[in-house]
Amino acid sequence: MAQPTAAQPPASTPAAVPAPGSASAPGPDSAAAPTSASAPPAPGSPPAATPPPLPLQGWETEAVLAVGTSGSTGEPKTVLLSASALVASARLTHARLGGPGTWLLALPTTHIAGIQVLVRSVVAGTEPGVMDLADGFRASGFAAAAREVLARPGRHYTALVPTQLSRLTATDGPGLAAVRAFDAVLIGGAATPPALLARARGLGVRVVTTYGMSETSGGCVYDGLPLDGVRVRLVDGRIEVRGPVLALGYRGGERFGEWFRTGDLGHIHPDGVLEVLGRADDVIISGGENIPPTLVERVLVAQRGVREACAVGLPDPEWGQVVAAAVVPEDPGHLPDPDALRAAVGLSIGRFAVPKRVIFVSELPLRGPGKVDRRAVFGTFG
Repeated sequence: MAQPTAAQPPASTPAAVPAPGSASAPGPDSAAAPTSASAPPAPGSPPAATPPPLPLQGWETEAVLAVGTSGSTGEPKTVLLSASALVASARLTHARLGGPGTWLLALPTTHIAGIQVLVRSVVAGTEPGVMDLADGFRASGFAAAAREVLARPGRHYTALVPTQLSRLTATDGPGLAAVRAFDAVLIGGAATPPALLARARGLGVRVVTTYGMSETSGGCVYDGLPLDGVRVRLVDGRIEVRGPVLALGYRGGERFGEWFRTGDLGHIHPDGVLEVLGRADDVIISGGENIPPTLVERVLVAQRGVREACAVGLPDPEWGQVVAAAVVPEDPGHLPDPDALRAAVGLSIGRFAVPKRVIFVSELPLRGPGKVDRRAVFGTFG
């Protein structure tokens, strides 16, 4: 995902966000602009001039923050967010969690989840703790950063991705003790395996699952229920969202309307709980059957010896696509039985969803804060 950019309207000229692929120095109140790599100038030649940032136009000047999307399923876009949407998200989050508190930042601020930790801190009037992620995420580092936060009065919160939660709950150590002490631990960025969720909650971690994106100022559905003032509906199986947390729109495009149509499929249960089934673009179509890979993955990670799994569709001349699964074992020295994994999927979902190929990998490639890079997984099957 591209670096977020702060858009600040000056007094006499339109606010500007650097054009995609351009570079600019950040001001004291802004994040660095998106940049792109380019060939260096030839020896002896003058350095190439950096093109000036293009000004925001019309409704775009209401933006205070621009966040680049990852472009994982299409062209990268820049989401423009207003101050009112960011603040509304922060206030609604605090209302759902039980009031303002002190936050620990354990996510990069190149993504909306990390940015929102800072926004919530500003709204709450508290100073966030910051975990040093220069050498990656480690349970010991989390425990050290949490110590100062947890020593302050009031409520304490943090936000993590599933991979981080998995590491903190893997062993009974300082990391687990620290994460258990928070009043709420928001988990988002990717689907949380049910087994991980059950294990964390069983260990006393107050996990709150979140669903959202840059276009909704971050999480807007907590534990399957929309935040107050946020509405969710399904249109042709696709999740649509409305409410005060919506972004203004995409830079260079049209302003968003009342409802934002996501790229995700979902199911709303009778009690109003939203179940996210994954991206519509990821659906595997095999022999005329639509197979959300999330369903296959949930079955696989529920099996003994499986830590993580990713299902993708491979081209097939007879069926159109067939299901293939990359599996991360709990113990590389004792791999699960592939036939047992296939049988579990067939029993739970149906024969049409059974993976025709199962491979074991040491880890799944990521493309963002905890999100599996399905394109890279697809490439591992050759």
